[in-house]
Amino acid sequence: MTKYVVGNWKCNKGQEEAQEWFSEFADLYRPVEGLDVIVAPSFLCLQALSQYVQALQLKNVFLAAQDVSPFPRGSYTGAVAADMLKAMVDYVIIGHSERRRYFHETSQDTTNKMAEAVDAGLKPIVCIDQPYAMSQLTALNDIDCDEMILAYGPVEATSARVPEQPQRVAEAARFISQVQSKRPVVYGGSLFPDNVGDYVSLPELSGIFVGESSLEAKSFVAICNKVGDSLKA
Repeated sequence: MTKYVVGNWKCNKGQEEAQEWFSEFADLYRPVEGLDVIVAPSFLCLQALSQYVQALQLKNVFLAAQDVSPFPRGSYTGAVAADMLKAMVDYVIIGHSERRRYFHETSQDTTNKMAEAVDAGLKPIVCIDQPYAMSQLTALNDIDCDEMILAYGPVEATSARVPEQPQRVAEAARFISQVQSKRPVVYGGSLFPDNVGDYVSLPELSGIFVGESSLEAKSFVAICNKVGDSLKA
């Protein structure tokens, strides 16, 4: 079973900083069979980074977009359509709680974004949290994509900077898997190299989703190594 480490840079790093990060990451990173590493930089540097990362030839390392338009190309000022991204990334994050909180996105927006992403050949990383989990999961029923990843990220864990207890994460992951079977579930919420081991070991999870810890290449590699070690055990 493939395991995943997803790093979401959010609104951080310009092009030069991003290339410096990947240069340092390339020196430290050691690929492990069965581990896929996904990094989501800002839109600002995706095009340059896609070429830079390709030149580095990092095995099992992929780029993701942090968002995508719910509409195709057209008269949508400020939007970035899915088919404009497909040459630069393999994955796209959809439905993050910060998009709902700060940008007032609805469940219908999320559904439309998933449809656009899949039609363009992108793999969605769909964010799930309480109390919206059931509506979020039900919306996936009409999306035909075998390579979708479900990212469970309780809002409280992010805002309070305290991770949800592993037992509760396992319970949530089991619930998600009951509704959407055969889709990998990853957990995100205040994870760092010193606490990620408690979550990596959960059999209900297929990996982790990190924000702040992905901003420093060294800490992100440390997390990748812990997930990689779990595959060797």
